[in-house]
Amino acid sequence: MISRAIAVSVQKRLKDEKAIILLGPRQVGKSTLLQQLSSKFTKPIMWWNGNDADIRTILSNTTATSLRALLGKSKTLIIDEAQRIENIGLSIKLMIDQLKDVKVIATGSSAFELANHINEPLTGRKWEYNLFPFSFGEMVEEHGLLTEKRLLDHRLVYGYYPEIVNNPGEEEIRLKQLSDSYLYKDLLIWEKIQKPDKMEKLIQALAFQVGNEVSYHELGQLAGLDNQTAEKYIDLLEKAFIVFRLGSLSRNLRNELKKSRKIYFYDNGIRNAVINQFSPAVLRQDIGALWENFVISERVKFLAYKQINCNQYFWRTHAQQEIDYIEERNGSMNAYEMKWNPRAKTKFPKTFLDAYAGAETRFITPDNLNEFLL
Repeated sequence: MISRAIAVSVQKRLKDEKAIILLGPRQVGKSTLLQQLSSKFTKPIMWWNGNDADIRTILSNTTATSLRALLGKSKTLIIDEAQRIENIGLSIKLMIDQLKDVKVIATGSSAFELANHINEPLTGRKWEYNLFPFSFGEMVEEHGLLTEKRLLDHRLVYGYYPEIVNNPGEEEIRLKQLSDSYLYKDLLIWEKIQKPDKMEKLIQALAFQVGNEVSYHELGQLAGLDNQTAEKYIDLLEKAFIVFRLGSLSRNLRNELKKSRKIYFYDNGIRNAVINQFSPAVLRQDIGALWENFVISERVKFLAYKQINCNQYFWRTHAQQEIDYIEERNGSMNAYEMKWNPRAKTKFPKTFLDAYAGAETRFITPDNLNEFLL
């Protein structure tokens, strides 16, 4: 069983009074992680699932008295798929305030319902963690750096979803099933999207533009949506942990792009599945985009699991000068260019170096990837 990077952090929070909220995309192992940790839970344990209609009814409108009767002597309550339950934040708040001997742990496969209904009611009452597909660091921990580096071409194409990693030889069929069956489920249920075909076209357009500055207007045209709807759908895709956005760094120069964004997928395999492109990495015309998406998404996981907070950007000017990825933390700035070919000759733009004196610069290649992600 592959160990998850956040397991130790979650375990440390099991004995206090706050709820634990575990968020992440579908099929990344949230329930599996809790089962692995279950020997550490205070017993008896009650497991509820938001997919069950009676559980949704109970928790959508409840009282402390009825909850106590339902829980009996249980000391730990697990609520899977909590994003399916109306007013779940208020129900968890009630448990924390009134049932102080019960530890509440909730999982959700989309942030928009848990965020909208939990953040305000549970201010100061929760520990929140994100769980992603397996990370480079987790796989190195599992079978060593040399093996994982040898698998790099494979990861660029098929990604890190647990089902994909654990079923070699069936990557394409399982990725297509994941992307077709699970990718949009929460969005269709909660947002009542009437034209899922346009959502699919939008995701395909995002997949083709990985690593490029994106325009909501252009994306909307490609998907048959207006600008506002395209932006709304992208926001939903982000809250469902399918994609994430990077904004542009703009402070010192008149010709810096000020309101631009780039959009990446949390997993390369899902990105390739939505456009049905599974050619080997060595044959790919889009290898630069694959490498950039892989490195930046893995860095996002690394920072989340290490609980490192920083500002994240890309940088570009109207003159097409560009830097792939920038981190700013505690007054220091680090700029990174992602290069699949370690021998590629390139330089950081002098315009950037002059405007942001003191910024550290570095190229990230397959040769030094481990120094960036471990």
